[in-house]
Amino acid sequence: MEQLTNLFSSFADYIVYNLLELEKAGLFSTALQYFITTFILISVLVILVTYIMGIVTSYLPMDKIRKYLEKYKTTGLGNIMASALGAITPFCSCSSIPLFVGMMQAKIPLGIALSFLITSPLVNEIAIALFWVTYGWKITVIYIISGILLGIFGGIILEKLGMAKYVADWLQDLDKSNTRVKEDERSFLQRIPEINAEALQTTKNLMPYIFVGIAIGAFIHGYVPQSFFEEYISESNPLAVPIAVVLAIPLYIDAVGILPIIESLIGKGVPLGTAIAFMMASIGLSLPEALLLKKVMKKKLIISFFTTIGIGMILSGYLFNLVM
Repeated sequence: MEQLTNLFSSFADYIVYNLLELEKAGLFSTALQYFITTFILISVLVILVTYIMGIVTSYLPMDKIRKYLEKYKTTGLGNIMASALGAITPFCSCSSIPLFVGMMQAKIPLGIALSFLITSPLVNEIAIALFWVTYGWKITVIYIISGILLGIFGGIILEKLGMAKYVADWLQDLDKSNTRVKEDERSFLQRIPEINAEALQTTKNLMPYIFVGIAIGAFIHGYVPQSFFEEYISESNPLAVPIAVVLAIPLYIDAVGILPIIESLIGKGVPLGTAIAFMMASIGLSLPEALLLKKVMKKKLIISFFTTIGIGMILSGYLFNLVM
């Protein structure tokens, strides 16, 4: 992977310093070189992992999974299974909502469906691959466990708070039989066109977020002075983690696109836990998600959802800073 990074970095050097003849020590040239290198590297990884996950998810029996989750709705095992399902499905916070609606149509308890909705955008298989390459397996495992635990306990807490009655009325009245799905008996060759189409669509959907995320990362890398982060979300500020969570919510960046920003923040001296709390909030608590949730949740549930998950992210950030 290091060789691949060096190859792309050399290509970026050629474009920025040879073709464009920009100054090597300039802020813009530094940011542009970083953008080109990172954008090519992440795009290659995204395309590769998207196709692999397309094959995996093609064989997941969603109707059976829904029935299994409903069977263990009172033991907490359903929340664990829902979070695990969320961890292996390649959805962002907004694209997770249709499957959340499907779970509610199947009369799966709200807490279990929320465990999926919380974990799905937080634990992204593409982000896992990039996390592993960038920070190693130990931090990657902690990141995965944190996202899954946040989903499990977030779902359980919101269920215990009696939030089920604040699901949108139209969603509570839907007929369960509408969600029954026929078993897919197609061969692998027969599935390829659909896998290819979904992988292309997923890649197409991700690219804008990757572009924006890397552009922001490049801007931070080249232009934002270290003093800004030292003042607001540095290790010396005890309120850095909650500030990072609040600052991240308006960004709405995919789990893949946020990684370059995280790398830039850590490079500027921001503690890893604070940076991860920033990442979780940007991909799991977005304003577009809140707007979409208005269609399926009443205001009190949306506020409780954001508050509970936000507190969980802040606690995770402090925990990361404590153990790393």
